Amino acid sequence: MGEPTAGAAQSLIDEEVRTAVDLAPVFDVPVNISAVLGKAHVDVNSLLRLTSGSVLELDRKVGEAIDIYVNSRLVARGEVVVVDDRLGVTMTEIIKDGDTG
Repeated sequence: MGEPTAGAAQSLIDEEVRTAVDLAPVFDVPVNISAVLGKAHVDVNSLLRLTSGSVLELDRKVGEAIDIYVNSRLVARGEVVVVDDRLGVTMTEIIKDGDTG
């Protein structure tokens, strides 16, 4: 196969460059964002024994980054913060396509 011509190479570069104007049609599309503190795997017997006040141990350590999902896709990791009287998340790492860490 031959090398791409200068015109073809420029066309590829142009296709990769995206501006906010290019994305304007999707600005109003709603997305679901989830911040996952951790996960736990329990059997049904243990699940049925949970009561008010039971502690469910998660697979994360204190201070470890949490996962941030957009429409069920991992997009970032971050830290839990307090904003006024609510919880929030500060993104500390953006996950690139295909990088699940």
